Amino acid sequence: MTREDTMAETVPADFTGADKPGKIIALHLNYPSRIAQRGRSPKHPGYFLKPATSIGVSGGEIERPAGTELLAFEGEVAIIIGETCRRVSPDEGWSKISGVTAANDWGVYDLRYADKGSNLKNKSGDGFTPLGPAIIPASAIDPAELRVRTWVNGEIVQDDDTSGLVFPFGQLVADLSQLMTLEAGDIILTGTPAGSSVAVPGDVVEVEVDAPNAPGAPTTGRLVTTVVEGTVPLQPYGAMPKVDDLQRAEAWGSEEAAGLAPESGVITDELRAKIEKTAVATLSAQLRKRGIHNCFIEGVTTNKPGKRLLGYAHTLRYIPLREDLFKAHGGGYNAQKRAMDTVKPGDVVVMEARGETGTGTVGDVLALRAQVLGAAGIITDGGVRDADAVAELDIPVYSAGSHPSVLGRRHVPWEVGGTVACGGTSVQPGDVLIGDNDGIIVVPPSLLEEVANEAYEQEQQDAWIFEQVRRGEKVDGLFPPNAEWKAKYEAWKASQ
Repeated sequence: MTREDTMAETVPADFTGADKPGKIIALHLNYPSRIAQRGRSPKHPGYFLKPATSIGVSGGEIERPAGTELLAFEGEVAIIIGETCRRVSPDEGWSKISGVTAANDWGVYDLRYADKGSNLKNKSGDGFTPLGPAIIPASAIDPAELRVRTWVNGEIVQDDDTSGLVFPFGQLVADLSQLMTLEAGDIILTGTPAGSSVAVPGDVVEVEVDAPNAPGAPTTGRLVTTVVEGTVPLQPYGAMPKVDDLQRAEAWGSEEAAGLAPESGVITDELRAKIEKTAVATLSAQLRKRGIHNCFIEGVTTNKPGKRLLGYAHTLRYIPLREDLFKAHGGGYNAQKRAMDTVKPGDVVVMEARGETGTGTVGDVLALRAQVLGAAGIITDGGVRDADAVAELDIPVYSAGSHPSVLGRRHVPWEVGGTVACGGTSVQPGDVLIGDNDGIIVVPPSLLEEVANEAYEQEQQDAWIFEQVRRGEKVDGLFPPNAEWKAKYEAWKASQ
């Protein structure tokens, strides 16, 4: 009997009784749509474990822990191991699967920082892995023709299929079974597509997995979970809830969805055109008129002389090296890598390195990553590694010098998205950075329009004064212009 001749009759799912799985293994990234959203491409599958006590059922509730903000859903295909196996090949992997069901891999991003990739606290709460309500037998479906969809309050937010998975189901079984025995009943969560986001108390989230092209179009039915507000505060026995804008953006799915995108129109096309024709020195004079004197990033020079810089600050802070802290925070997907992976078009990566030039703070690979994502530039008051290779890139990099050493000689990558001190001044995320051969200034977004307009006007006046001096006029009374010269300038401007 061929697959085409076999009707896939679903069976009710019950994972809470005697058939509770021995282990639940979850995959970090698999769907191309999610990988594109996250901005990083895994070369190999990456996993984490969830306890069986996290299993929930369709129609149940999930509690957003009291004092937390970012409870996020992830609709997924769950594959169920049908027979105990060890060291199977990718081609054999699918044959070891008895069925698939719908899963929702819930997580609290407020606790993510404490997990260091394990996801133990943020994804292992009671009811954080609802499964069901039905199982589609694997025997009559093609693993590359499954579809997973998620609805929030009746509106579809995730809709993808398994045809383009980076790591097919058979490969996951093969990879895991190399080192561990997979037992009948074990469950593998196979990743979520783009569209995962935050749910709030009162929301109803539904996940469905189906095989629309298989005979009978079998479906798991909708796995329904209602979000409720927790009433018992978390206690400081361990890490307490903590969020920043990076976690908000990742939990909601994007900065736009989280309401964190820079104000559209802060750097308008009109202002951009004026700024490109205005010297940083002139802009800084306008800031000083408004009482902002410490607006310069001191001690840095550009590797792209003649190329201007304009964009929004995207910040990264390094702290002084302490070996135990570097061991805990310097490896893996550290703050330095996260900063480069979360760049958006028009960003300027601004690094606080305390003026320490005895090591590199960015090299060619991470500078290229920022360039590929559309960064307008990189600024560090520390050193640049691979300086020649970095200089060959298109992205302008302002630094205090070059050094061949890596981070661990002087720095621990610490924080993305906070206020930093760079070159003797403070920089906040979203501040406007403007640079030319003279240097770089930091402009508060709320002042950009008036500063740019008045600086542009001043630039036009200064250009006119320059021409008068070229023609032989005396500087006294002309620069700055007295009432007589101001009248002459206004008359000239009116004639243009």
